[in-house]
Amino acid sequence: MSRKHPVISVTGSSGAGTTSVKSTFEQIFRRENVRSVAIEGDAFHRYDRAEMKKVMISEAEKDNPHFSHFGPDANLLAELEAEFKRYGESGYCRTRTYIHDQEEAELQSTPEGTFTPWQEQTEETDVLFYEGLHGAVVADDINVARYADLKIGVVPVINLEWIQKIHRDRDVRGYSTEAVMDIMLRRMPDYVHYICPQFSQTDINFQRVPTVDTSNPFVARWIPTPDESLVVIRFANPRGIDFPYLVSMIHDSFMSRANSIVIPGGKLDIAMQLILTPMILQLTERSRHA
Repeated sequence: MSRKHPVISVTGSSGAGTTSVKSTFEQIFRRENVRSVAIEGDAFHRYDRAEMKKVMISEAEKDNPHFSHFGPDANLLAELEAEFKRYGESGYCRTRTYIHDQEEAELQSTPEGTFTPWQEQTEETDVLFYEGLHGAVVADDINVARYADLKIGVVPVINLEWIQKIHRDRDVRGYSTEAVMDIMLRRMPDYVHYICPQFSQTDINFQRVPTVDTSNPFVARWIPTPDESLVVIRFANPRGIDFPYLVSMIHDSFMSRANSIVIPGGKLDIAMQLILTPMILQLTERSRHA
């Protein structure tokens, strides 16, 4: 953690909705004139798409059918930790971009399924913003969580997470439902050991809970809408959180525990604005006086 150069990390599994949360942070940064440098979790995958396929086949032949992007061996976690630490000390870092599809390939002039070259940050910024799979990971000799000043978890209940992933990968990336199911099954051990434990390290968790039947996520025709869900917001340390104010400002919200508030799914954006804006401003104000 750093008073001078704060790091904010948003962590969630594939299909959890971290990209939507990233958009809310970007709105806050623009409105409050906070200068940020962004790091995508995918930039710290160890292998590009073609290499990953080869390594997965090799690992399967070694009786390891569960090799996945969720685990440490497929990622550059030591390098990610080093960049968090470096930014906290100097205010500078380096990153790259993973090219997911043809549209990104054309924008970056880089082949689909590969990485852009590493680039050093050149402009002075107020915060580092990370969005990806491992923003609060603690595993073996890796401890990314200790260098993040504000850690946010995005954690839909697992059936909803699976529905969102199936629809995204099928509709946007062209995968079959069966292919997505295979991916989820392969990732499950790493999901249990490396993704879930991070949500005990986070400062705030946003957990979306559907209010419609999602018993069989593999045949769901639609993703439940925000109005068909509730969001449980859990604070690791509720001291200083003005719960009466939040309940009064967010219609139909209520406290479920001393450290948790439940809101209608359609109110998530305004809730994040109300909760996160003062926290971000506190971090940036603290850094200016460090």
